[in-house]
Amino acid sequence: MSKLTGTLKHEFMEMLPPTIFFFVILHIVALIRTLMSQGTVLSWHTSSTVAVAALILGKSVLIANMLPFINCFPEKPLIWNVGWKTLIYTLAALLIHFLERLYEYWRVSPSFMAALHKQLSEQNWAHFWAIQILLVTLILNYCVMAELSRIIGRKKFKAIFFGPMPSTEPATL
Repeated sequence: MSKLTGTLKHEFMEMLPPTIFFFVILHIVALIRTLMSQGTVLSWHTSSTVAVAALILGKSVLIANMLPFINCFPEKPLIWNVGWKTLIYTLAALLIHFLERLYEYWRVSPSFMAALHKQLSEQNWAHFWAIQILLVTLILNYCVMAELSRIIGRKKFKAIFFGPMPSTEPATL
């Protein structure tokens, strides 16, 4: 296996857990938002948008984890890094959530400023903050799982969470 192939495989395996996590939680958020606002089920378009967003977020988490300030408290109890990462990811989610809603208003408005004004005056803020609270809770869960996995190791974490993995060594008689 070439060095490039090995690097790509490693990056893909690092990106896979957050991508799967965000794929599931973003579908939950989209379903709740759709049920609260329209009372219908998700469309195919929404599901494909969520899939693309999950891929972007999975890669974003991978990039964010390489930043020097993301892992500020490696020697402190886990709650420090969990709280810090939850704060950073939540602020990013808040910005993305707000901009996503703004884009929906901008599509039907004559200008950006008109869209912003319309959003600020017409948006259902109770729904917006309900979704944000859900996102904070889910992001916190992700950060707890990611930090536990980082501390105890992926193999051990998988064994604790999913049970012992079958041995790959041939059985001897």
